[in-house]
Amino acid sequence: MSKEVALTETPFDKRHLCWFCEEPAGGLFTFVGSLPQAVAIPACRECRLIANARELDSLYEYRLNVKDTLLKRYAKHLAIGSNWTREELEDSGFDCKILGGFKKSAWFMYEVARDRINARGWTLTVNGVPVEDTTADTGFEHSGLRFASLSAAAHHFSQTQGLDEAFLCALVKTLGRSRFGYALRLATLYRVASAKEKQQFLSESREDEALR
Repeated sequence: MSKEVALTETPFDKRHLCWFCEEPAGGLFTFVGSLPQAVAIPACRECRLIANARELDSLYEYRLNVKDTLLKRYAKHLAIGSNWTREELEDSGFDCKILGGFKKSAWFMYEVARDRINARGWTLTVNGVPVEDTTADTGFEHSGLRFASLSAAAHHFSQTQGLDEAFLCALVKTLGRSRFGYALRLATLYRVASAKEKQQFLSESREDEALR
């Protein structure tokens, strides 16, 4: 026998938005899991299709999957914010027919992608009772973006900045997640270094950290 589906309550200012990315909603995503009743959550078409593509155990896992997929899908848009500022784009001199369009739309595309990735949704309730989700939050924030996890952040910056992902992850493991920005700068500095040079630097970094 299928479970009864309850429509979750949405704050007034969010009533037309997707719970995953806070873009305009275009339907409902139904989550069953281990809840006593299934719940219907407002979602845009893209997030709904992503969520429905896999069967997961918790709403938090669905959120992680949707965010990771959006992060990969819009990596080029997000890279604009990593490589430019709004002012730099405005002063870029990109006035030819091809680059002029990029100059006009690039920052807007970045902001839309950034805001979708960073959207945190809202507490879901049914008849005033919060929908329980006890999965631990492993989110990580850097450079104005909120990632589903530290590894997702490392993958994103490695892909968009042409870095050695394994080297970056090794640096983060050595230096700690709180020094992710420093690890990112080091990975950039060693972008064209040989594998031997990277291994030597990692070895020296581990020795330095051990003495702290």
